[in-house]
Amino acid sequence: MGTVKFFRHSTKLSRYYIPTEFVALVVIEFLVLIFSLYLAFILRFWWSEWHYDFHDFMPKALVYAFVMQLSLVAFGVYQRQAGRFINMLVLRIASGLLLGLIPLGVSYYFMPAFFLGRGALLLAVLFSFILISIVRLFFRRVVKERNMWTRVLVLGAGKRANFVRQAMGTGELAGLNIVAYVVMPGDKATTGGNTITLDKPLIQYVEERDIDEIVIAVDDRRSDRFPTKDLIDCKMSGINILDLVTFFERRAGKIRLDMLNPSWLYLSDGFQVGTIRRIGKRVLDIMVVLMLSPVALPFAVLVSLAIMIESRGRGSVLYSQTRVKQDGLPFEIYKFRSMVSDAEKDGVARWASKNDSRITRVGRFIRKGRLDELPQLFNVLKGDMSFVGPRPERPEFIKKLAETIPYYEERHRVKPGLTGWAQICYSYGDTEEDAIEKLQYDLYYVKNYSGLLDLLILLQTAEVVMLGKGAQ
Repeated sequence: MGTVKFFRHSTKLSRYYIPTEFVALVVIEFLVLIFSLYLAFILRFWWSEWHYDFHDFMPKALVYAFVMQLSLVAFGVYQRQAGRFINMLVLRIASGLLLGLIPLGVSYYFMPAFFLGRGALLLAVLFSFILISIVRLFFRRVVKERNMWTRVLVLGAGKRANFVRQAMGTGELAGLNIVAYVVMPGDKATTGGNTITLDKPLIQYVEERDIDEIVIAVDDRRSDRFPTKDLIDCKMSGINILDLVTFFERRAGKIRLDMLNPSWLYLSDGFQVGTIRRIGKRVLDIMVVLMLSPVALPFAVLVSLAIMIESRGRGSVLYSQTRVKQDGLPFEIYKFRSMVSDAEKDGVARWASKNDSRITRVGRFIRKGRLDELPQLFNVLKGDMSFVGPRPERPEFIKKLAETIPYYEERHRVKPGLTGWAQICYSYGDTEEDAIEKLQYDLYYVKNYSGLLDLLILLQTAEVVMLGKGAQ
């Protein structure tokens, strides 16, 4: 087939796999943002006979494009699932561009040389919205018509292959084209559509159908039945071959516990915690806290006043609670009180649940915007927590969960965080099933964490906070 494969691979950036089509979109839309500002200047200064001056225009355009694109990232415009519903994608684009005006205004205060007039700036935002929406519609159509999504062949059609079927049905593996499920000897079931039995060598089928990736999902991997030679032929021909756990890690951003075995953990790459990485993470934490403190302080004062007024001066504004940090050590976490003072008067630890009667009116509001967690900036500055990492849990919950969930204590290999990969990928949960799902995302973070992944999580946390996702 004549399809160009450039858009059907992943780019590995600091252990974080990004589909190449999204890298291409980032570059194209960065240029679109620059072009939008250029159009805005032409229209705004039409009667003034404005002339293009590269040395004057480009620095301003680069700042505008950089800040706006970060804002688009924060609103999830580049998430895999963002393009599933075009109306929601357009809403994300509009919200990201409008909210991008705030950091732009702040940057102009500190860097007046990059200032843009209100007329030109508003026109640039309007042009950016129109042109980026057009780019996304065009990209969506081209990818669909030319079948440019990554073409995947699943080797197996039984129980393990059903994990892929289910994930495709829920949209968890959006952006993939599952060409077929190949029936293999020993498969425990062969139900479901798109199932084939090969009557030719595997390499021949792969070349005829222009396969990019083979996922090994056979139920019986005994040496006499496993197609080792065929897979070697495919690998030597440039086809990407993944086991099922690695496939979900790269494509869904989590490590599936229901298909994980210990050998995968100690044989796979990742889980590297070096001195330089720890120092870099600590520096990033301190920088973020110092940057947020002037903004957080007024909100902290308002929240304190609201709690005092609602409780009529009775009860504390802050409360501390024992949580578990890196290496399984206990520490005291600080939060604004969002529940009644005697929320656990019987001494039994409970998760907060939806419509929890223990949560006060002020508490419900500050939980929605995560304002109750502002005192944890002190925990980050103190070094007990990081800004990004698995959320710290209470010792009572950890003891119970570790007894029933395998690998649960592995999430304590890194510092707990104010926000994390699980928080932006999964909503708040108060059941054991929710804990398992969040652990799968936490293990992905522990395995792959880097400065780039931390930055992406920080940016996308803005969407979670502003839209109140997952708050209880």
